[in-house]
Amino acid sequence: MASRYGPPNSLAIAVLTFRRNAEIDELIPHLVEQARVANIPAQVIVVDNDPEASARSIVERYREEGVIYAHEPKPGIAHGRNRALATADDFDLLVFIDDDETPEPTWLPMMLQTFDSYDCVGVVGNVFRVFDVEPDEWIKAGRFFDKDTIATGTPQPAASTANLLLDLRFLREKSLQFDPVFGLSGGSDTLLTREIVKAGGALLWCAEALVIEQIPATRSNRKWVVKRHFRVGNASSQTAIAMANSRRSRLEVRTKAAAAGSVRVVGGGLRRLWGKAVGSKAHDARGMRTVARGAGMVSGAVGYHYDKEYRKLRSSPAEIEPPGPPAQR
Repeated sequence: MASRYGPPNSLAIAVLTFRRNAEIDELIPHLVEQARVANIPAQVIVVDNDPEASARSIVERYREEGVIYAHEPKPGIAHGRNRALATADDFDLLVFIDDDETPEPTWLPMMLQTFDSYDCVGVVGNVFRVFDVEPDEWIKAGRFFDKDTIATGTPQPAASTANLLLDLRFLREKSLQFDPVFGLSGGSDTLLTREIVKAGGALLWCAEALVIEQIPATRSNRKWVVKRHFRVGNASSQTAIAMANSRRSRLEVRTKAAAAGSVRVVGGGLRRLWGKAVGSKAHDARGMRTVARGAGMVSGAVGYHYDKEYRKLRSSPAEIEPPGPPAQR
């Protein structure tokens, strides 16, 4: 089904990076090849969010291949994402991919095929995780990294930029961009995509548009996965509040988020107790996951923004991952 804007005439592939020079050097050739085989003119954009511009010399080696270097010295992933939007101002479509991911050969063709086949504003691609160090049995039992199976064409209420195609013509028409308030905490992608849906744009899943994400050992431990679910819960409340357009509606959102989060904390806590009593890692771990998500929701509802913690982690980019939308469970 054709877009109401007509067939797109150009596409940008954007990747944000922060002091991951080895990773970006390995990824760029894959993206150049994806751009080369695309059925519309395509170029790669690398946004360097390091104030010292450490990736410049690496990216500029690929200048003759059409790769565009963009420097965003302001710290925070929202600023980097907005730099990608600004750099792609002359393009119709923009695809985001993370610098710790590798696209499968059919990744971009499947994203474009899904976009061409449906009336949508965005396509949300699939992410398969590969671990440097296998997570322990408690993390596996808690399904901290598991994702539900979703059929291609299924509408999504929100998405992360880990694997996402957007119609920039819609964003320009609606004057949408990433909110810098969520620059260091993560969640600016969740907020933007929720605003797209609210404005009448459809985000559709594409199971076949696959990228491989490499999970370092620093992320496959209990402390990190629990914090991640707390961040996701915090971002879900914060983005919902940000979308409310009046003091009364914000109060209602805060109240509902606090109540829903409290239910999760109590229910998850009881599940943990039951798991420990019967020796079940699954109940223990999944209860902890629910508690963390609920605690994040409550903290967001009362005004706590996780960027305070994110600023502490900024010097260690391997520890940083912006929270995506709430898992569909």
